[in-house]
Amino acid sequence: MNAPKKTSCCHTNNTGDTQATDGDSVICTPVAAPTVPISRLDTLWFQVAGTICNLRCHHCFISCTPENDTFKFLSLETVRRYLEESVPLGVKEFYFTGGEPFANPGMCDILAETVQYGPATILTNATLLRQKTLDRLKAINDSTPHTIEIRVSIDGYSPELNDPIRGEGSFESAMTGVENLVARGFLPIITITRTWCGKDDEVLAGFVEILRARGYEQPRIKILPLLHLGAEENRSRSYTDCERVTHEMMEDHDTSEFLCASARIVTDKGVWVCPILIDSDNARMGDTLADAMTEYPLRHNACFTCYMNGAICSNSTTSANISPMPK
Repeated sequence: MNAPKKTSCCHTNNTGDTQATDGDSVICTPVAAPTVPISRLDTLWFQVAGTICNLRCHHCFISCTPENDTFKFLSLETVRRYLEESVPLGVKEFYFTGGEPFANPGMCDILAETVQYGPATILTNATLLRQKTLDRLKAINDSTPHTIEIRVSIDGYSPELNDPIRGEGSFESAMTGVENLVARGFLPIITITRTWCGKDDEVLAGFVEILRARGYEQPRIKILPLLHLGAEENRSRSYTDCERVTHEMMEDHDTSEFLCASARIVTDKGVWVCPILIDSDNARMGDTLADAMTEYPLRHNACFTCYMNGAICSNSTTSANISPMPK
């Protein structure tokens, strides 16, 4: 039986492992991980800013900071090499993440090159979008038939809710970035990580209200589940032993819901299976995209979050376009 497809930041029950009781505790017996085949490569990610970020978010699953250079910037030459390799594999779209992509001084040049191959999405905190960068983004967007999506991470609809997580002043800087993007014709996807317990309605309503007040009339909003990795382990908790995908859970489950079924990510150290697992050495697939076209075992606790929520990193699978609310 498949685990129920629901999202909760208050984990109260584990599903899938063989369990035995020892008094009041639960002992989970590890089993061999099921694998997800990759039959096609639809999406290619680039860890374009490595783990370098101008913010210090307390829930960052790869603990990005201004000093964390575990993974470094990608050069235009490196990105171009993988773009060319992606063509015979039929890659349809490209994503850029970090760290903070716009911390990489070559980001706009990289984007201009990428949209010659297909649509592109940039995941950003929008706090480094200077006028020169914004004007260049608009020029690139105006010159290409391919879509450019920009996802902006904001985790509260006020400084009081956002800044304790993302850093003092980050709310106002991000909102200014959103305003400037909208003024140049972009419709950014506002990405919120679920750091609250309870229903989403109040949070969504709060975001819609503040975004409209700042000139974004029909905001697009995406809610992400927490990943109990990196900095988030210190903020809340780590994964439990039983938060793991098992063979039983995968019976009749659509493996295409996992990002690793059709995507890979390029870093300065090679190709990894997905953006969530770059801190795991055993998630490295090789030096080339061809090396990475093999099945992968769902042996990480974070795979449990993807099982419960679908391909959480993508735009189309889980993004929620919020329709206008009555005025």
